[in-house]
Amino acid sequence: MPRTKALPIKLSSRTEQLLQQIVRGTTNPYRLVRRAKLILGAASGESNSSISRRLELDREQVALWRGRWKEQSEKLVTAEEEQVTDKKLMALIEEILSDQPRAGTTKSFTVEQVVQIVAIACESPDSSERPVSHWTPKELALEAIKRGIVENISPRSVGRFLK
Repeated sequence: MPRTKALPIKLSSRTEQLLQQIVRGTTNPYRLVRRAKLILGAASGESNSSISRRLELDREQVALWRGRWKEQSEKLVTAEEEQVTDKKLMALIEEILSDQPRAGTTKSFTVEQVVQIVAIACESPDSSERPVSHWTPKELALEAIKRGIVENISPRSVGRFLK
């Protein structure tokens, strides 16, 4: 499989200073420091393989972050041309080096539905004509469905709401 040449990264002296500041910071998150080191290495002409060995990352990860930096570098150039403060430029750099939102399942229940289910749990089961002395997650799930609060819900979900 042919290797593609790594994307060249060019940094202004100001951006490089801020990245160095991230690397030297003692309270910065490890992943942020690692990514700043990655970009500094890329800007110095280091190959993806070399960076991946030095930082103990997968070569694909190095290529991914190099690509993300390259895609967002125009924002940095614009910010520097507008002479934003170092604080704002640092925030922009940290934003670029941050994880992007990940896909996942959407929330199944709204806050209102959860509140209504918890409200049922505060009621006496007698008022709902349930033949139990106290609410169980299963009984609450059935009652929430009966009242039309939700179409379907598992007793486990109800149990998590009540924790």
